[in-house]
Amino acid sequence: MKAAIIGAGSLGQSVAKGLLKNKVVSSLYLTKRNTNSIKGFSDFSEVILTSNNEEVVKNADVLIFAVQPRHFEGILKSIKPLLTKNHILISVITGFSIAKIEAVVGNNTYIIRSMPNTAASVGQSMTCLSPNTKGKEKVDVAKTIFNSLGLSLEIPEEQLQAATVICASGIAFWMRLIRATTQGAIQLGFEADEAHELAMQTCFGAATLLKESGNHPEAEIDRVTTPGGCTIEGLNEMEHQGLSSSLIKGINKSFDKINQIKN
Repeated sequence: MKAAIIGAGSLGQSVAKGLLKNKVVSSLYLTKRNTNSIKGFSDFSEVILTSNNEEVVKNADVLIFAVQPRHFEGILKSIKPLLTKNHILISVITGFSIAKIEAVVGNNTYIIRSMPNTAASVGQSMTCLSPNTKGKEKVDVAKTIFNSLGLSLEIPEEQLQAATVICASGIAFWMRLIRATTQGAIQLGFEADEAHELAMQTCFGAATLLKESGNHPEAEIDRVTTPGGCTIEGLNEMEHQGLSSSLIKGINKSFDKINQIKN
């Protein structure tokens, strides 16, 4: 697969690392205005660094756009004359609808909106995909790409904003919970590095238990809570202080904010 990531910022680089690690591409163009900040990728034989988007379009079949929304329309207009019927356009850009993309390049183009998260760099992204009508013919190509970076799920475009909050912003939410657990462990007497390791592995273990067992979280909670025990004491105190409520309110607040972004 000959692919390109146009706009190799934080998310674009995470996707690139995952693609290279899993050997999904035969060639990978990475574009950025200043390629010095991504020169580390030149160690990979498959990678070509450039600031010339036109060069990329001529040499890649799958174009992954990870630029800032305000630059996207201008880039689409500049490359439109070079697009062929074989190009697949994948956007990871928040707030730029399929309708707006089609308004520039036409509705007879393979277009797929996607929202991976930064865990793509370690092969653990949760990516949601929303194709246009034409793009449905090539959604399996996008799944091949993003399943190599974790898991992917095809959803209607109207759910993509919500998916961005749960999966992309969600990385930050879980990081904050891990940090809080680390701070608690330090207060209980562990060294900072030990506390961090304990928090990370316990979080990973909890997610793996659910994934492997298919159980509801409450079923696994019941397995570690005993009558009058320390676990239920801690859980109840957290709920009294608003743990679940705060998380749900935060998710909804993020959703309100993302819907203020012009789509």
